[in-house]
Amino acid sequence: MNKAQYLAVLAALALFLGLYFGFDTKTDKQKTTERSRSLQAESTGFETIVADAKAHLDASQSTQVAEREQALEKAASDADRISALKRLSGLWYEFGQIPVAGGFAEQAAELENADSSWSVAGATFFNGLMASQDPVVRRYCADHAVKAFESAASLNPAQVEHRVNLALVYAENPPPDNPMQAVLMLRELENKYPDHPAVYNALGRLAIKTGQWQRAVERLEKAWALDKNNLNTPCLLAKAYEGAGNITKANEFAGICKAR
Repeated sequence: MNKAQYLAVLAALALFLGLYFGFDTKTDKQKTTERSRSLQAESTGFETIVADAKAHLDASQSTQVAEREQALEKAASDADRISALKRLSGLWYEFGQIPVAGGFAEQAAELENADSSWSVAGATFFNGLMASQDPVVRRYCADHAVKAFESAASLNPAQVEHRVNLALVYAENPPPDNPMQAVLMLRELENKYPDHPAVYNALGRLAIKTGQWQRAVERLEKAWALDKNNLNTPCLLAKAYEGAGNITKANEFAGICKAR
């Protein structure tokens, strides 16, 4: 995947550069100009991201994007606009520009205001977070994934997966002021929903991430016992058993994973 340069996200930090230990040597005109530029960078950040991503498209891809953008401009109702935004998001995802795909999915969710749409936007941004090593891209995706899953959870509190997914975002990108937030959230969910397989899948993922192989096996086996239809559990169990040194069980679950 080609990495776009997300300079507009960094430009927002310029808002804080005017403070120098209680005094400022810049003129009012300079400060006004810089403040205006910073606010403009914030308001056009996504447009900048899209423009950067477009620079990495070939001619055929550019044509397809232009066609879907025209369909979005011609949308006569919210329903048509939502549909056009989702199609545009899907196209950008197909092209490997996941942060852009997430941005359009987020716009669709804002219009539709359904937990399912916010969940799709969150999952898209989470995939962008997982796929990138660029700290700016990761921060952008993490922040928007948090917003999306929080919105989904507020619209449908009964859907446990929204809060599980939110915890997984924090696990992948821990807040500096609360690095244990993901663990605390998942433990709380485990206490509240002791028989929900999504919680144990998430706990298993976290254990794999930290190299706690036996704990991962225990949690994922519980998830597997609760739900044999989950597509991810056998794949995670294959990793957990391999890490634990049980190659026989690892191969067994790897076979189940591939069959699905």
